[in-house]
Amino acid sequence: MQIIDGGVTSAVGFSANGVACGIKKSKKDLALVVSHKSCSFAGAFTTNLVKAAPVLWDQKVVAESKQVHALVVNSGNANACTAEQGVKDAQAMAELTAKQFGFSASEVLVCSTGVIGVPLPMDKIASGIERCAGSMKEDRQGALDAAQAIMTTDTFSKEVAVSVEIEGKTVHIGGMAKGSGMIHPNMATMLSFITTDAAIEKEALQTLLGSSIIDSYNMISVDGDTSTNDTVLVMANGESQTSMLSVGHPQWDVFADAFLYVHTALAKAIVRDGEGAGKFLEVTVKGAKDKQTAQVLARGIISSNLVKTAFFGSDANWGRILCAMGYSKASFDPSKVDLFFSSEKGTIQVVKQGVPLVFDEQLAKSILLEKEVKTLALLSDGDGEGTAWGCDLSYEYVRINGDYRS
Repeated sequence: MQIIDGGVTSAVGFSANGVACGIKKSKKDLALVVSHKSCSFAGAFTTNLVKAAPVLWDQKVVAESKQVHALVVNSGNANACTAEQGVKDAQAMAELTAKQFGFSASEVLVCSTGVIGVPLPMDKIASGIERCAGSMKEDRQGALDAAQAIMTTDTFSKEVAVSVEIEGKTVHIGGMAKGSGMIHPNMATMLSFITTDAAIEKEALQTLLGSSIIDSYNMISVDGDTSTNDTVLVMANGESQTSMLSVGHPQWDVFADAFLYVHTALAKAIVRDGEGAGKFLEVTVKGAKDKQTAQVLARGIISSNLVKTAFFGSDANWGRILCAMGYSKASFDPSKVDLFFSSEKGTIQVVKQGVPLVFDEQLAKSILLEKEVKTLALLSDGDGEGTAWGCDLSYEYVRINGDYRS
């Protein structure tokens, strides 16, 4: 696998663009991603019972359509809790996009992100789709414009691209994402869009997406909230000219590993941009009875607000970590836990076999003051391992969300 500079236009046959249509005061707020060939596709969506209108539209497309051609996204307005009008507006976005390129609305995926409970300004969106469609680009700038147009409270655009060799041909996978707050395991207020020129069956792609989410987006947490609009969509147009990929293909693992890398890189970028965040946190649990147990424990630690605030204060409060593990509902032996903190300033052990150690508080402080801090919990229950990513919880998070709507 080779990491390359790119985003959703890295895969052959995809074009993209992003424009300002007036939902926001001045920034880009509408994006299009289009494949000139039909695509197999897959989707994963929020677990929140309250689902935005575009989520309902996409779920229907995933369930009923055999192929798609395009994706349209607006930011600044979530089109959530907007009743029947919201459903009509989501469909209208698909129809407007389809009209520009000459295919059916059922071949268009729709996403929205932003403020909840406000009707979409459809006159602005209609104009924006027309302008955006008129200047689609297959180059790096097209991908960047689209990535910028899907941002809300994000402080930077999030893109990634890789290439792999399959059957002697180069296969590309590119992606973009948005997300900064309302981030929690089991999907978050995040949107993630992946394009690939691989040839892959829809069913195989859906299965691969489901397994990849478990180890990427479901292992991040910023604030414990799960949104109404969370969506991950993948489009594959087969332009690499390989044979059809499936689990039985001899190079399936090559593609699957690269696919997971793209999702994990985007998930970690979302956490790095957590609202008000000053630190990127990585928690790894090793020695659990199985992988699922390790992941539950790691998520429990990274999702704890008390753990997050301790890291904000660079306080080696290991008791909060053990406490979070204890209420995670995962089974482990507390009397056999070893805990370590590490960063560029070094590594320090604070608990051995469940017993607190006398440690150098100044060294611990210097380790935790770094922008990237790792926590390792070693158990003695098996060979299960899991890693979760998160950020600290700061005063700035409260300020940002205190006036998000106004």
